[in-house]
Amino acid sequence: MFIGHYGIALAAKRLAPRASLGTLILAAEFVDALWPVFLMTGIEYVRIAPGITRVSPLDFYDYPISHSLLTDIGWAAAFGLIYYAVRRYARGAWVAAALVLSHWFLDALVHRPDMPVTPHGPTVGVGLWNSVAATVAVEGGLLVLGLVLYLRMTKARDGIGRWAFWTLIVLLTAIWAGSLRGLPPPSLRALEWSALSLWITVPWAWWADRHRDARRTSARPAATS
Repeated sequence: MFIGHYGIALAAKRLAPRASLGTLILAAEFVDALWPVFLMTGIEYVRIAPGITRVSPLDFYDYPISHSLLTDIGWAAAFGLIYYAVRRYARGAWVAAALVLSHWFLDALVHRPDMPVTPHGPTVGVGLWNSVAATVAVEGGLLVLGLVLYLRMTKARDGIGRWAFWTLIVLLTAIWAGSLRGLPPPSLRALEWSALSLWITVPWAWWADRHRDARRTSARPAATS
């Protein structure tokens, strides 16, 4: 799952309007943000295996710390507690924690049975990546839903709020569309750095969100946390 995680983050703005979109995206993609770091440090491993699914050429055979359900519960709790300690926004903390945990369930929809429940198994996966059409329907649907909800909640205050937001969405959609071809990366190192580069979406989303206002009157601005 790629663009679907961003769709869920956009939709979550409705549940936690005071939370920054940057925070919500970081939460939704948190375990994928950890994953390339763990790859680079030799804590987790992946193989490039063209054809293993129609959409993804990667064999996720060892990622128990970033992507097991048990550890993701721990990551979610830690993220929510740290967010609350810094921002004192209880609803935002609960929503952020739920977004971290949602990553496992969304990945389990698209992955083949390689998503570990505990670090030592068993593993599960519905396997939507074996169908390009099913992948597009589910992930595209989540993106559309998220955009509709986010745009109903916020409006651009200025050009930054408009163009920074839409260029981010266009870039993410282009990356996702390119990934649907199932082409393998040239090397594991290239995969690690490309995955790590997605960290840039967090400050980018925060910046765009800071230049958007809530459509409904509230006592506090839409993006303060």
